[in-house]
Parts: sequence; C-alpha cells; structure tokens
Amino acid sequence: MSVPIANLPLAQRPRERLLMLGPHALADAELLALLLGQGTRGQSALELAAALLGEYGGLADLAAARPEELARRAGIGPAKAATVIAAFHLGTRSRTTESVPRLTAPADIARVAVPLFAGARVERLLVLICDTQNRLRHRAFVAEGAIDHVAVPVREILNTVLRHDGRAFAVAHNHPSGDPEPSPDDRRASTLLHQAAHTVGLRYLDHLVIAGETWSTAPPLT
Repeated sequence: MSVPIANLPLAQRPRERLLMLGPHALADAELLALLLGQGTRGQSALELAAALLGEYGGLADLAAARPEELARRAGIGPAKAATVIAAFHLGTRSRTTESVPRLTAPADIARVAVPLFAGARVERLLVLICDTQNRLRHRAFVAEGAIDHVAVPVREILNTVLRHDGRAFAVAHNHPSGDPEPSPDDRRASTLLHQAAHTVGLRYLDHLVIAGETWSTAPPLT
C-alpha cells in the first residue's frame, strides 16, 4: 500500500532531506517528486516520480519529453507537466548563460546552440538574437517539426528578433536522423532568411544544422 510522503519519517522526506543535506544528497526521483508536489490516488509523489523515470529510462529522455505528452500521463496533467518542463529548461539555461557570448563565427553559434538540442527527438528551429556587437541577447525556439523552404517561419523569426530588440540573428535546427549535412531545403531556407533580414535592416549571421554533438553550416544558395 502506498505511504504518503507526509507520513514518512522526517529523515526520509525529500523536502526535509534537501534542506538538511542539500540537493546533491537527493536521488533523481526525490528531486522530481519535489517538482510534482503531490501524487495521485494510490501513488505518492515519490512513487509517481520513480514511475516516470522508469517509463522514460532516466532524466535525459524525460527532459526531452513534450509538454502535451507528459500532460496526458495519469497523475501529471498540464500544471505538473509545465512545472517539470520549465525546471529542465531553467537548468539548461543556467549552464549556457554564465557569460554573454559573442557570435562572431559558426563555432560560437554552435557552443550556444548544441546544448539546447540535447535529447531532442523532433526537428526544432532555434533563433539566437544578438545586439549590434553580436552579443547574444535572447534564445527562442520558434518552430517544431519538418523545417523546409515552405515551412520555415520567416515572418515569425523576424518578428521574434525585432520583439527582443535584436539587430542580428542566427538560426539553428537539428536533424534527429543524426546526419548534420544540410539539405537543399536547408540552404533554401538560409537564402530566404538572408534576403528577408536585409529587407528589414537586420544582420543574418548563419544557419547551423545540428546532429547530436556534430554540426555544419547551411550557406545560402548562390
């Protein structure tokens, strides 16, 4: 029979353990249970957290889960799914915002972008927004699914850059297949973005194709 966390001895409750011993003393399931807050009928938050980690095979795959996918899981729902996804993304951002990078070369873009695609199982399009000196101001995912010369959301990309007072931008998307070689559609998308940026007075920096830890550039078609 499930034992509610409130009925456990103080030394076994995740919140109390974190306050007494620090977060590093807690197992993954205990930290996740703190995010979930409450369990469901017949299952404590700790048991629900352990079940989630078991279903996804660990933190890496759970971090890559889509919000709507988590929300459909019994005992989770939209609110808990949003909390879990937000926590994973805050962790990612804390590792990539320690200093303000300048995107002066493709390798600079890759250093920022590659960690943001860790564990991604679908194709996503990232915009990196910079100031006049190419210092990174903001990161934003603007599309998910197949990215090609028809689907690339040029208007949304430009609006996102302007909304965050950007003066220059780079884009990156992933190939879940594991091959970073840019396709003709990737290069056509680069051409569209380069032309559109020039029209509205923005500087287009580059377009990277990411596959795991490897990447390549997708230059505009000549």
